[in-house]
Amino acid sequence: MQISELQPQGIWKAFHALTQVPRPSGHLEKIQAFLLEWAGGNGFEAFKDNAGNIVVRVPATPGMENRPMVTMEAHMDMVPQKSQDSTHNFLTDPIQTYIDGDWVKARGTTLGSDDGMGVATAMAIFEDKSLKHGPLEAIFTVDEESSMYGVNNLKAGTLKGSILLNLDNETEGEFVIGSAGGMDVQGDMTYTPEPAPAGATAVKISIGGLKGGHSGLEINEGRANANKLLANIAKEVLANGGALASWEGGNMRNAIPSFGNIVVVCSNPECILPNGGCSKADALCEKWQATYQAEYAGIEEGITVTAEPVAVPATVMPAAVAKALTNAVLAVHSGVYRMIPSIPNIVETSCNLGIVKAADGKAEADVLVRSSMDSKLDELASVASAALELAGFTVGYHGRYPAWQPDVNSPVVKTIERVYREVNGEDCNITVVHAGLECGIIKTVYPDMDAVSFGPTLRSPHTPNERCNIPSVAKYYNFVVKLLEQI
Repeated sequence: MQISELQPQGIWKAFHALTQVPRPSGHLEKIQAFLLEWAGGNGFEAFKDNAGNIVVRVPATPGMENRPMVTMEAHMDMVPQKSQDSTHNFLTDPIQTYIDGDWVKARGTTLGSDDGMGVATAMAIFEDKSLKHGPLEAIFTVDEESSMYGVNNLKAGTLKGSILLNLDNETEGEFVIGSAGGMDVQGDMTYTPEPAPAGATAVKISIGGLKGGHSGLEINEGRANANKLLANIAKEVLANGGALASWEGGNMRNAIPSFGNIVVVCSNPECILPNGGCSKADALCEKWQATYQAEYAGIEEGITVTAEPVAVPATVMPAAVAKALTNAVLAVHSGVYRMIPSIPNIVETSCNLGIVKAADGKAEADVLVRSSMDSKLDELASVASAALELAGFTVGYHGRYPAWQPDVNSPVVKTIERVYREVNGEDCNITVVHAGLECGIIKTVYPDMDAVSFGPTLRSPHTPNERCNIPSVAKYYNFVVKLLEQI
């Protein structure tokens, strides 16, 4: 069975169509064109705004014209993560989906249900002429996963709705009314490479098999960060006379790094890499693999640390630069920093060392700090900045977005609680989350909008293990239909 044949067919058919259109963050031309063509083919009012967001509107069902306009919101882009053995090209290739029991998954890549399910929801609702609803509009936003560019550049007057339904949550029956703010801390450094020593050998030491994950939703699970694991190994290599030629760990600042490698060069027989082989490197990797497997038992299941001989690169980092880089990675906090004192099961402040790259005279470190408290956001950003600056990085702050403060008296939330109970015979869960949602930014432009975020059940977004629960989609979609009828 294809996913387009699943029920409710409208939403699954729309989601399948989205999987055929490449849409990694930063490369949305194809999905923008697809959505405009879809809207035009259905006779919907549609336009692309100044930021590249796509806005689509449909009129109310006859007799419901006086209902408040509802804005359905989802982001177009997806996180492009893949398994180490995948040859998938996110710029050209469709996502290969398959059904595994109650779950829809992708072969070796992220699925794009975050937030393709939100986009598909609006598409299915708009297309179904049998539904009853007031006036509707949808905004499909740009680059939520990388910079929140679309909502950061949203202008007053673009939207007409008074109620915002953000369709970007990962647990069915959970309705989010508040989220953390965030900020990127980016460090850049240049250095003068040195020639690799004559007669040297080189080996690439790789970390793999980590779960990775969403740096907001799963930061509290204690998962390993590939960059932090590599730093321990690099420190030992440098202490034993080795040199670093390159470092590559992670590729998204909002995904916990699940892979990484360093290229090590040695010429001293007592080094970690004796001339003529890499037996010491193998022993080093075996030791650290056993250490990490013990440290993360019950959390990570497949950590691997491997070594493979590679051609000796032309240059290496100066010893002082390699030491400073390694110390910076060790020093930058990565993980939970503090829980909310009044809600101790919710993360207040966290930090994710998402990307570390260094080679050929340039080094980069990208850190995403999140917090629901501005002062703690600034504090932890300063911690990361101090570690990077002490290592010689030039540091800048980018893409700050506000926390979304909960409104416990929200009228739309009261309606949601009532309708959910009527439809499902059970109460829903009203909560706040540590992930960054676009609602907080939208409400700075439209402060009177009544906002809530929800969706079907997804697991492991931002990883190749991302999956969407099939029964939850039907439950979620049926609720959306009833909610729009009763708003």
